Amino acid sequence: MSVETSRSGLSLHWKMGIGFAVGIGAGLLANLHGADAPWLQGLITWVTDPIGQLFLRLLFMLVVPLVFSALVLGVVEIGNPKSLGRIGGRTLLWILVGTSIAVAIGLLLVNVIQPGVGLPPELAQDLIAQGSERGGQIAAAAREAPNGIQILLNIVPRNVVDAAAKGDLIAVMFFALMVGIAATMIRNRATTAFVEACQGLFDICLRLIEWIIRLAPYAVAALLFGIVAKLGVDVLAQLAKYVGTVIFALALQLFVVFPLLIKLFGGRSPAVFFKASEPAIMTAFSTSSSSATLPTTLMVAEERLGVPRRVARFVCTLGATANMNGTAMFEGITILFLAQFFGVELSLGQQVLVLAMCILGAIGAAGVPGGSLPVIAMILAMFGIPPEGIGLILGVDRLLDMCRTTVNVTGDLAISTLVARGLGEGDLPGTGPEDFEAEAIDEPARR
Repeated sequence: MSVETSRSGLSLHWKMGIGFAVGIGAGLLANLHGADAPWLQGLITWVTDPIGQLFLRLLFMLVVPLVFSALVLGVVEIGNPKSLGRIGGRTLLWILVGTSIAVAIGLLLVNVIQPGVGLPPELAQDLIAQGSERGGQIAAAAREAPNGIQILLNIVPRNVVDAAAKGDLIAVMFFALMVGIAATMIRNRATTAFVEACQGLFDICLRLIEWIIRLAPYAVAALLFGIVAKLGVDVLAQLAKYVGTVIFALALQLFVVFPLLIKLFGGRSPAVFFKASEPAIMTAFSTSSSSATLPTTLMVAEERLGVPRRVARFVCTLGATANMNGTAMFEGITILFLAQFFGVELSLGQQVLVLAMCILGAIGAAGVPGGSLPVIAMILAMFGIPPEGIGLILGVDRLLDMCRTTVNVTGDLAISTLVARGLGEGDLPGTGPEDFEAEAIDEPARR
């Protein structure tokens, strides 16, 4: 049975839409009639949160094996190192272009709207106090985080098993990239068996994704119920100017920038692109994690958008960690918002430096819920803005995390489409596992 249609004939995106509406509607009603009631806390703690967390854990369970197998296969199927360089170069170029546009939009809007000006001091202090404990923890973690040359060194793992256990996807991706390149250069029966094993692991992951994604509508409803029931409309109203600025900026990137790039440089209809991308978009919104959405992203890119699998596996896997348009935009807006609130004047040159730091920080941010907060705290400290001020926005961060993850994942799909469009047949030689095997069989004869 297809992931898209159940026995009742109702497609997955409709089911997820219903789950979305039920979760928000029920959450608002619960918040309105019993925001602090013990029964609501019990319902969230013992029912809805476990359902949502189970769904997230099932997705996270597949991330490391999927990242490793997809990237190894992507490199092997590209085959020619020169072609790998072309695809990698185009991917990096579009990541930088998309992220730079996103951050520029964010900085422009926050300077025009100025959401940090005029917030009542007593209200702000209350919000900071509510998030003081977690805000202090995030600030402390940011001060202890590696920086400079250490960040570059950490790309190369001392122990790849330890890196995988810690969820350090950049290190796992580096190892997979090296293994893929070496497997491409050594063509014999042993490496053929290894590549076929990677293909088998990848296929198994995709089948598991088909099963897990059927739970998505229920997980969407459960996750949104918990968030909305705890958040309510009061906190949103208190920070409406800031929340509105972030969501408006993200909407511009999602509904203006991406469609223009897809139409002008991808040669595709934006409406068709968004229709095909619905499962990944809904999963990204509900999970708030690019890494957890990666299995669905790969499925959408290959099966619904028709991106060549070697391109999809390479670009989407890399993009889940490195292509963070929404995160970079959110970081820039939040930093300037807190600078405005604390009265810290940043010159144009300093704001440009913030832009550059946000682009780099987004690449290094973990693709998990709240992964950008330590990066924001670190940049705040660099510019003399109290990092504990991050407690001001913790109450609404989960909602904004859902929105920015949606932009991040849509950006991955858009870039895979753009990279595929820009490559000619000469850049994508036939080097699938079957070609790999054929060449390996001929290896003894050449010797």
